[in-house]
Amino acid sequence: MNTWIAIAVTVAGCYAVKLAGLIVPAGVLERPLVRRLAALLPVALLAALTAQQTFAAGQTLVLDARAAGVAAAGVALVLRAPFLLVVAVAVVVTAGVRALGG
Repeated sequence: MNTWIAIAVTVAGCYAVKLAGLIVPAGVLERPLVRRLAALLPVALLAALTAQQTFAAGQTLVLDARAAGVAAAGVALVLRAPFLLVVAVAVVVTAGVRALGG
């Protein structure tokens, strides 16, 4: 039963956020600060999600093959590699570290 309560609260929250977005006047959305925050927020959320998925296992902090893959992808990005090559480098390094027992 608790699962259904959580689903109902989530649905209500999503609807409220959507409704709030429709109610906000257009003048507010055109302010430079709001535009800047709207541009940076998805990047910050994606970075936080990536960090959580890479460095966390339950309630503990871990450094394993995933961290090596993210580091290798970061190096490939600094070297301006194409996106598919960045993903391939991360996969190969992660798999290699896991194969070596890391």
